[in-house]
Amino acid sequence: MRYEEFTIEGRNAVIEAFRSGKTIDKVFILDGCQDGPIATIKREAKKKDTMIRYVAKERLDQMSETGKHQGVIAYAAAYEYAEVEDLLKLAEERGEAPFLLLLDGIEDPHNLGAVIRTTNLAGAHGVIIPKNRAAGLTASVARTSAGALNYTPVAKVTNLAKTIEELKKRGLWFVCADMDGTQMYQLDLRGPIGLVIGNEGEGVSRLVKEKCDFAASIPMKGEIGSLNASVAAGVLAYEIVRQRLNK
Repeated sequence: MRYEEFTIEGRNAVIEAFRSGKTIDKVFILDGCQDGPIATIKREAKKKDTMIRYVAKERLDQMSETGKHQGVIAYAAAYEYAEVEDLLKLAEERGEAPFLLLLDGIEDPHNLGAVIRTTNLAGAHGVIIPKNRAAGLTASVARTSAGALNYTPVAKVTNLAKTIEELKKRGLWFVCADMDGTQMYQLDLRGPIGLVIGNEGEGVSRLVKEKCDFAASIPMKGEIGSLNASVAAGVLAYEIVRQRLNK
């Protein structure tokens, strides 16, 4: 399977990528660089709400595949993002109650890829990720998803808490993974649902947690603290699948 090139290097190439409407996840710019083309790139990035990171030359040299980065490297999406509306439409087409996974700051591309794979296999209708402080749809994510990215829509939103509020108005309710929550087997997880999985280290952020209707915990018997984010997503997603099958 081929993946679109997702690293774009050089000033003109990055400017062209923005102007062609390509989805750019992040732009890395040489710290202190102020000239005309760089100003244009910054302007385009702000217009598109793209994250800008200012880095040292050594970092750009490490990231560069061509050795000709000219002080700027952009990460483009390996796949196009869907709209939240597309995820709801997919549920409607299948005649099913919406089942979405929302990821609050998953930074590891392998975790994101694994969650997209689980989403597909569990029959969920898509994944919602935030624009900032999270992995985007890079080639590494596409590879880890084992092809699931071709079938599972991923939407990117500016504000996850606000998106939850909007989806509640559409009849969805939300459960987040939380070690201090109610044991998942005691919750009724049927109906139109959004499953929220938090960051690998800190879990679900306070703002997002406050928007959720319930917090669900996974029973754990071992000595270590918590499950990997993508494994937690899999365990909870399949409890939702089990309950849907037994309705």
